[in-house]
Amino acid sequence: MASALHIQGIRKTFGKGDKTVEVLKKIDIDVAPGEFLILVGPSGCGKSTLLNLIAGLEDPTEGEIRIGQRNVVGVAPAQRDIAMVFQSYALYPTMSVADNIGFALEMRKVPKPERQQRIAEVAAMLQIEHLLDRRPAQLSGGQRQRVAMGRALARQPQLFLFDEPLSNLDAKLRVEMRAEIKRLHQLSGITSVYVTHDQIEAMTLGSRIAVMKGGVLQQLGTPEAIYDRPANTYVATFIGSPTMNLIAGKPMFESGRAAFDIKNARLPLDCPAQEGTEVLMGLRPEHIRFDDASAWRGTVSLVEPTGADTYVVVRTDAGDITVRVAPHSTLAVGERVGLAVTAQRANWFEASTGQRLAD
Repeated sequence: MASALHIQGIRKTFGKGDKTVEVLKKIDIDVAPGEFLILVGPSGCGKSTLLNLIAGLEDPTEGEIRIGQRNVVGVAPAQRDIAMVFQSYALYPTMSVADNIGFALEMRKVPKPERQQRIAEVAAMLQIEHLLDRRPAQLSGGQRQRVAMGRALARQPQLFLFDEPLSNLDAKLRVEMRAEIKRLHQLSGITSVYVTHDQIEAMTLGSRIAVMKGGVLQQLGTPEAIYDRPANTYVATFIGSPTMNLIAGKPMFESGRAAFDIKNARLPLDCPAQEGTEVLMGLRPEHIRFDDASAWRGTVSLVEPTGADTYVVVRTDAGDITVRVAPHSTLAVGERVGLAVTAQRANWFEASTGQRLAD
């Protein structure tokens, strides 16, 4: 199947001579038709620059971008058959909601009856039929964002681009709009690329996630693969809240059995590295449990209820370890506990490079 979006060997630099800064470094991504791809990473990682290159707001220094079968490098944004939803809504304040939604269609000289039908269809999809006669100033933040999405949907583009569209909304509205965006994507089936710094948005919305850092694509995969099998310690600690625990140690054999030697404890684990090599074991908080019989011990330093779960921080000789437990935990600060590991859920990384070890 042909890609809806093909990004190959993309580099982007700003400045000249000694002041040249490379913000994207050989990015390769293929997006399948109907896919919802998330570009996620911290500020300055290059995700918004990559979105701007796809949109045609910037030109790449090197590489190729194809939308469908067409190479769009050098093609004006208006000729790329894309639609964008911005963080700032970018609505026309003097126009009604209906006119804002239909503006792009009017510019394309779509006949009025067809235009009105399309506005009605989009308004029904977004559940804003009762707002069509209002001006943007009369709308809430969530309603304005729905109108911005409606304007993009009305065009029926080949590619939908989202640039941190929920950043200006409060926490409750962000959750509601995440669900709305996912529902709209399922209804429309339009291939989408979504930029965010929020890993919760990335995990809940994306069919695949591209994790970026310093202009480099760190890992590309499904939310489940990114969470369960991170490619390196950066991805392991960026995706997931609370972050993945990283425990330093060395694999060894004791009486013919594999063990993992950490500070003042040995765990019965088989690590895929040579004996005596410095490695990092990565464990999600839900993959550690309390066990009084375990040799790995520590002291509870923090109990943090969050409603559905409780997070317990245990201070050990190998560092602070976060454990997820059921709500209403009876553990108290200062209590001595033993920690045990769900062996099949352990992730292993090279200590020197942070890269995942082959399983």
